[in-house]
Amino acid sequence: MIPLDNLVSLRNASAPQVISHYNLFRSAEINGSAAPGLSSSEGLSEMEHLARQNMLQGMTYSWTGLALEEIESSGKALIIFGLGLLVVYLTLSAQYESFALPFIILLAVPMAVLGALVAQTLRGLPNDIYCQIGLVMLIGLSAKNSILIVEFAEQLRRQGRSIGDAAIEAAELRLRPILMTSFAFILGVFPLVFAQGAGKLGRHSVGTSIVGGMLLSTVLNLFFIPALYVILSTLMRKTHRRHGVTADESAQITAP
Repeated sequence: MIPLDNLVSLRNASAPQVISHYNLFRSAEINGSAAPGLSSSEGLSEMEHLARQNMLQGMTYSWTGLALEEIESSGKALIIFGLGLLVVYLTLSAQYESFALPFIILLAVPMAVLGALVAQTLRGLPNDIYCQIGLVMLIGLSAKNSILIVEFAEQLRRQGRSIGDAAIEAAELRLRPILMTSFAFILGVFPLVFAQGAGKLGRHSVGTSIVGGMLLSTVLNLFFIPALYVILSTLMRKTHRRHGVTADESAQITAP
């Protein structure tokens, strides 16, 4: 038995009450947010830049929580957008019992995407997660107008109209419903475009993308979809006729 003061010495010192660990390493948690007018992705990039410049040797950083989820989900917008197009295409193929006609309807989507990105650029908004949500919504919203024209054109074709007459008459008959539904939806989304208060930038982004996409797709598709319907339907009819003639000729050749 020996006195303890022969082995150790005591002195007062200050230290943190809790020492946090992350992945078995001592860590310090830093919380922050992007500056006004900047997106969260830009804030994350700036934090990484500052960390590389100021951290001492042997130190590193790692994201966690919402920041980690945002980084892991980045770059997947194209996959989600493609899956949305595939679902709409398969649904329309089953409805029309054709793999060609849905292409006419889906070609309205690029017009909507173009309008959304132009509106975002003119307003100085980034292509953030809210804008991407608006782009996914525009797949169904922009296809709606094309469905109305193509559906009526197909009904008129079954009544004996020619391809050109069916496309023109379908566009004329569905002009008022298309404009009414489109502008009613645009006016309903307008409060998001001019929203104020907490979270206004997110509302501005999703509202601007939807309004811009719907405006451009509604105006252009009234002229674009009927013309495309005439072109594709004519090509389909010529292909069917060519295949029919080939079958008849082969039958005549092989007949005894």
